[in-house]
Amino acid sequence: MRLRDRIATADGKRRYVRALFATIADRYDLITIVLSYGQDRRWKRRLADLAQPCRGEAVLDLATGTGDIAFVFASRGARVVGLDITHRMMELARQKPGAAGVVGFVTGDMTALPCADAAFDLVTTGYGLRNVPRIEPALAEIHRVLRPGGLLLSLDFNRPSNPAVRAIYLAYLTVVGSALGLALHRDPDTYRYIPESIRRYPGAEGVASLLARAGFDECRVIPLLGGLMAINTARRLR
Repeated sequence: MRLRDRIATADGKRRYVRALFATIADRYDLITIVLSYGQDRRWKRRLADLAQPCRGEAVLDLATGTGDIAFVFASRGARVVGLDITHRMMELARQKPGAAGVVGFVTGDMTALPCADAAFDLVTTGYGLRNVPRIEPALAEIHRVLRPGGLLLSLDFNRPSNPAVRAIYLAYLTVVGSALGLALHRDPDTYRYIPESIRRYPGAEGVASLLARAGFDECRVIPLLGGLMAINTARRLR
């Protein structure tokens, strides 16, 4: 079955994403650097700068992966929980130098968070919303666990609105992803998932609209890399 067909439904995408990230966990840090043109860490620091966390604030980092965003907030004095559906990712995060006891890692699904209502001042995610089977349940859960006044920040690949730019962008990611998949996993589809997921993603402006419908306020889009990447920000006011 073609990759496009395998992720065409919510259940199919859920199964595919779980298997994919278990497969790529040990190479995840390398891939994020390569496919972000070496800018991934800088973008994550930009996200943290936008949040301006106060010491002692409660932060939930969703799709935490190997903990890059979680560790940035912990270094700034926040109390951080990192959640990911792939247990191996968090094993790797715990092995990083200085990681012991800094972040609490939890295996879980961001569409059904194992967290109390209004438990966090800040929710963050890097490359998370694009990978859930459906975005709306994830946004509802994020809204639920944020305290009134709490902030959401989401970093992800964008879906350029210009058709020509979008075609070139997706072609580039397809070629590079295929080469990396063959070299690292002997399967070109492994990283072709990224452009395929972008084709189905509403893009940062679409996510902003979904956030507004989910009850968030102050929904903004901050473009990165000429709009090829973006940070969505939104606040729960009530």
